[in-house]
Amino acid sequence: MDALVSDNGSDDEALLSQVESTIAEARDDLKSMQEEDGHWVFDLEADATIPAEFILLNHYLDEIDDETESKISCYLRAIQGDHGGWPLFYNGDFNLSASIKAYFALKLVGDTPDAEHMVRARKAILAAGGAAHSNVFTRITLALFEAVPWRAVPVMPVEIMLLPAWFPFHLSKISYWSRTVLVPLLILMALKPRAQNPRGISIKELFVRAPEEEERYLVNPTGSAWGEIFLGIDKVLRKVEPMLPRSARDRAIKAAVDFVKPRLNGEDGLGGIFPAMANAVMAFEALGYPKDDPDLLVAKRAIRNLLHIDGKTGFCQPCLSPIWDTGLVVHSLAEANASDKTGELKRAAEWLADKQILDVEGDWIERRPGLRPGGWPFEYSNDYYPDVDDTAVVALALDRMDREKFRENVERATEWILGMQSKNGGWGSFDADNNYDYLNHIPFADHGALLDPPTSDVTARCIGMLAQFDSDAHAEPIQRGVDFLKAEQETDGSWFGRWGTNYVYGTWSVLCALNAVGEDMQAPYIRKGVDWLKAQQGDDGGWGEDGATYWKDAKCVNKASTASQTSWAVLGLMAAEEKESTSVERGIRFLLESPRSGSTWEEPWHTAVGFPKVFYLKYHGYNVYFPLWALSRYRNMKKGNTGKVPFGL
Repeated sequence: MDALVSDNGSDDEALLSQVESTIAEARDDLKSMQEEDGHWVFDLEADATIPAEFILLNHYLDEIDDETESKISCYLRAIQGDHGGWPLFYNGDFNLSASIKAYFALKLVGDTPDAEHMVRARKAILAAGGAAHSNVFTRITLALFEAVPWRAVPVMPVEIMLLPAWFPFHLSKISYWSRTVLVPLLILMALKPRAQNPRGISIKELFVRAPEEEERYLVNPTGSAWGEIFLGIDKVLRKVEPMLPRSARDRAIKAAVDFVKPRLNGEDGLGGIFPAMANAVMAFEALGYPKDDPDLLVAKRAIRNLLHIDGKTGFCQPCLSPIWDTGLVVHSLAEANASDKTGELKRAAEWLADKQILDVEGDWIERRPGLRPGGWPFEYSNDYYPDVDDTAVVALALDRMDREKFRENVERATEWILGMQSKNGGWGSFDADNNYDYLNHIPFADHGALLDPPTSDVTARCIGMLAQFDSDAHAEPIQRGVDFLKAEQETDGSWFGRWGTNYVYGTWSVLCALNAVGEDMQAPYIRKGVDWLKAQQGDDGGWGEDGATYWKDAKCVNKASTASQTSWAVLGLMAAEEKESTSVERGIRFLLESPRSGSTWEEPWHTAVGFPKVFYLKYHGYNVYFPLWALSRYRNMKKGNTGKVPFGL
């Protein structure tokens, strides 16, 4: 236990006065950002990959948009790293695949190879082994542009669509994002179409040796015995695939189309995510759909909806996050004790309630037959893929707003969440028991994100939700969840953060849940987590954790403190009965002293992830609603003279 804050009443009053004025200013500004129908949505930014792929898609289709692409190219040049290439997150290390796609995109829009930034990028790419060493998804893109032969990518026959559920590989055994990306991709890998590429751009200069002479494109992604076995299977499939009967191929392609079409999701797009949307468009084109085909047109509009173009620059978002943003804003503003005289929270709650999925049995039904729908998506709409994490956050918010009014919504959400608990006591994000670890060793899975297993952060949200609603009625699933969290705790006391960076995010999530379920916050295992969190605090009073911490040898790397991660740490410590500690006060002072405009704290860093080590995210709302939330909870606990957080989050 670190030293307690001074008893000097005047110091306390001065601090709380500053907190109060900051809350008022940030709260009013955040309320002004609300959309007319009641929701909030903030930009969601990834790395160079998605904007580059937008340009590549346009040139694949011969639907070049010079004005938009010019603005995206400005963005790509601006985020180029000092190392010459492009990182996966702000100020991160060079990433080969992202750099290849960014270079290719810039060359497509007209940047010449002898331009200074292109020279630097090319040198960095070649020094890393060249384009032949890029990841599988990049090599597939290069194959479509005839930059590498198709033998550069693993064999994934479209006949996969015909495999029975008991087979070792089946669509239900991989994550929702893998499913929606893979199915239209199987059509492309079967038909092997050629990009239109009207300007005839090639990137031969990015290869150390000629692509057609490269002998070893495929490698063991994990270095395990399983990986070697799957490489052997790939060699067999490469010989067998040409001999598969045409009738089976036609049936498989039809099955793939039959999978995609019901899930097109209107202008919100297949799976709600850019890679799946882009693959669907290319698959429809490869199948010969006319330009005015309604499904093709709506799929293209879904992609355009992801664009964020502002003045002279812009980028393409990987997806949209309105449900997530709105749910978290409601928690933040409710904590800020807004009077809601003008009805912002009421309108937000009603908007959220209306977005609940009550009638569509999504892909999750494969593992949970008979379970009634009741979840919320991450995006505006994504009926086949409700998100467990979003569902817990939104249900907690609705319960907090008006338990009686939203009782039916909350009960349906609870029923679905209970049904989605995995056998090991934890919760995954979109599916239950998605634990087929051997599949991460196939050559296609070199990104290491094929599956959706239960994680600490999502599990924490679910048991916090169940506890807030009725801890006695849900005692058994809550205890199973707590047991899962105990088993997942790292040896140093922290918890892994799957969807936020990283151990600070995971530890915050778990401490809040353990508080909600009534665990003894002085228990040794909890104090170990608290001690770890305190030990990560920077000299400036803040917390910051780099995206590199997803590599084991970089754990606890901190390049700079951030408002969002500091907020998580402070919220976690307060849940652990630390509101009077100097760690919490220093964190609060960091937030008060950090550069801010209205409700927006300055934060260039990516503090979230799509896939650890592969795909990182910057939520432009995290540095808005989380600092307000932390400051407000601190104010409420100090003024209420309580050490107990009354909510599940």
